[in-house]
Amino acid sequence: MNISKYAAAVYTSAICLLPATCFSQEVSYINIQKEVREKRVNLINRSYSFINEAAYKGIRLTEEPEDGILWLKDIEFKNGTIEFDTRGKDVKQHSFVGIAFHGTDTTTFETVYLRPFNFKAVQEPWKSRAIQYVAKPLFTWQVLREQYPGKYESAITPAPAPDSWVHVRLVVQGESIIVYINRSNTPSLTVTKLSTQKTGSVGLYVADTSGGDFANLTITKTD
Repeated sequence: MNISKYAAAVYTSAICLLPATCFSQEVSYINIQKEVREKRVNLINRSYSFINEAAYKGIRLTEEPEDGILWLKDIEFKNGTIEFDTRGKDVKQHSFVGIAFHGTDTTTFETVYLRPFNFKAVQEPWKSRAIQYVAKPLFTWQVLREQYPGKYESAITPAPAPDSWVHVRLVVQGESIIVYINRSNTPSLTVTKLSTQKTGSVGLYVADTSGGDFANLTITKTD
């Protein structure tokens, strides 16, 4: 049964893996444009415009100084799956698009983001820097690259076109974070979370001076 909740279509079901192991699953289809229109977002360091392409009804965040986030006010996320489509640019060092989660404020959150300008790179280390996990404020990409080279960033195979829409499926379960790109069955990134924060807000994320496009956001909570 579909239930209207805020700007999302929400339904709850139960999944049983074994007779003694059942858990609930709540799926929310987020209408990003409606969330913005009805002021159920907190927009940090960015302006926006709407995108109305055939399969992509979403939002474009502008290019501005510093990182930018569009937090969803009515979403609290712990474990489950976050899926969305995003599009950056093929401009070197100028396109970083992804999702923030387990957020408590504008400086404390985890994020997985893409570097579209590295999608088609053939030389290292750039090839292996297409997708990145960080946990702010302690574990920035600079810290992770210095202390754990190659562990929290990876290549994407097959590589998407740098200026195309890319489907991201982020699975968070306990200490495990797994990311699938363009509906591949093979993860592009698998890491163990570094933040002690177990739950928090979800937001659309652009790093540095980047802008970015976002559409088709779905959040599935498993507890």
